[in-house]
Amino acid sequence: MGADARNRWLAETGGRSETYDRRWEELAAAGQNVHGEADLVEGLGPRSVLDAGCGTGRVAVELARRGIDVVGVDLDASMLEKARAKQPDVPWVVGDVADVDLGRTFDVVLLAGNVMIFLAPGTEAAVVGNLARHLEPGGALVAGFSLEPGRLDLETYDGHARAAGLVLGARWATWDRQPFEGGNYAVSVHRRSAGE
Repeated sequence: MGADARNRWLAETGGRSETYDRRWEELAAAGQNVHGEADLVEGLGPRSVLDAGCGTGRVAVELARRGIDVVGVDLDASMLEKARAKQPDVPWVVGDVADVDLGRTFDVVLLAGNVMIFLAPGTEAAVVGNLARHLEPGGALVAGFSLEPGRLDLETYDGHARAAGLVLGARWATWDRQPFEGGNYAVSVHRRSAGE
């Protein structure tokens, strides 16, 4: 896919490494839990996590703080500079989640922060397929994204997951596992068969 105008994140936001963390800092200062993604992922019991589309490393840094082996990948090098400054011990990889090859597998691959709807249109299946290849047998692909008109819908996403050999294990409306009953946001956990 490459770092060009076909990438919705770069095209629509122009990258925003200077301001991205401010929102989370304000929420934390107001007493809100800003680690819902890390809480959910930790609850799955992983030893290793690939944070795909990790941005400034908010989730990856928290997972590392909790003792989980984590690698962060993002196409936006300016976001990774911020991540590296926060936690230099985490491997931060500039790469496209559609074709990055880390040469290893993980217990969980995480797509937080609406990654799936900021992809270049038409690359969603390639992204799911590539990230599924990075899963250990029995591993989980966890993705949370807004369900907006004209963007990726759950039926299509589930189809990409099935094509990649993954089965839906759970779906919630929020990172704190509120039941999904429709709505404009979903967190999905798809699993690779333990026998693969």
